[in-house]
Amino acid sequence: MPSSVDLASAYADSGVAEVLDQLDRELIGLAPVKTRIREIAALLLVDQARQQLELPSTAPSLHMSFTGHPGTGKTTVAQRMSQILHRLGYLRKGHVVTATRDDLVGQYVGHTAPKTKEMLKRAQGGVLFIDEAYYLYKPDNERDYGAEAIEILLQEMESRRSDVVVIFAGYRDRMETFYSSNPGLSSRVAHHLDFPDYSDDELMAIAGLLLEAQHYQFSAEAETAFSDYVSRRRQLPFFANARSVRNALDRARLRQANRLFSRMGEALTKQDLITIEEADIRASRVFKGEVEGHHPAQHGA
Repeated sequence: MPSSVDLASAYADSGVAEVLDQLDRELIGLAPVKTRIREIAALLLVDQARQQLELPSTAPSLHMSFTGHPGTGKTTVAQRMSQILHRLGYLRKGHVVTATRDDLVGQYVGHTAPKTKEMLKRAQGGVLFIDEAYYLYKPDNERDYGAEAIEILLQEMESRRSDVVVIFAGYRDRMETFYSSNPGLSSRVAHHLDFPDYSDDELMAIAGLLLEAQHYQFSAEAETAFSDYVSRRRQLPFFANARSVRNALDRARLRQANRLFSRMGEALTKQDLITIEEADIRASRVFKGEVEGHHPAQHGA
């Protein structure tokens, strides 16, 4: 048995730093979330060090809760968390399986158990990410089978805690109601991470990253117009943070393409092809106080 351990070497050898650096590059802001992820990684490294020195150690509970509005990075963080757990040896595969109520709850007697167990089977060795998890609980409907899915999840979270990590996600207030409805569920979720909404400046930085990745850029006037767009858009319904920014840029690219197509017969420069102009932004219905792509399921732009 070794007499000491080197945490710095263990951290370097694990490859966790690479995943954390990737998370920093991928996501603007979210400082509290990133700090908590680093703390969890540190906890697991220390747990492994204790095992090496044969100190008493209980298997850490890794089930989590991610709360926040749409488009705040919950899915991306779940993917990186799964990679961290895989690199540290707590998960065999490190993949993420995303599920909603429809994937877990059946519509008739005997239908829910096989559906829920199938999703858990697919997630073995990785993470089962349950989005809008509060829809599993419908106390006003006595014939609803969501409670059965929750009970199966509870059993598997305890009996297979070394083989699958469950992350419940959704709006904060609804998730609090969800957990209060089932104390057993709340007690099995060790880590609660709240994802704040992005500020206007952070949303502009996200827009810049998205444009750069797609080899586009704003003109100076378009950048000012998009800043105005962001301020207006977040005041309208179904705002989805980074997702709404991405949708808005997709529509701006469509308008740019249509504008360039109207110039057919002219020679277009590289600058023409990569530049989003003010008109491509100002044409949005958001400037009329309307939401584009306004169906709630789309969390429109």
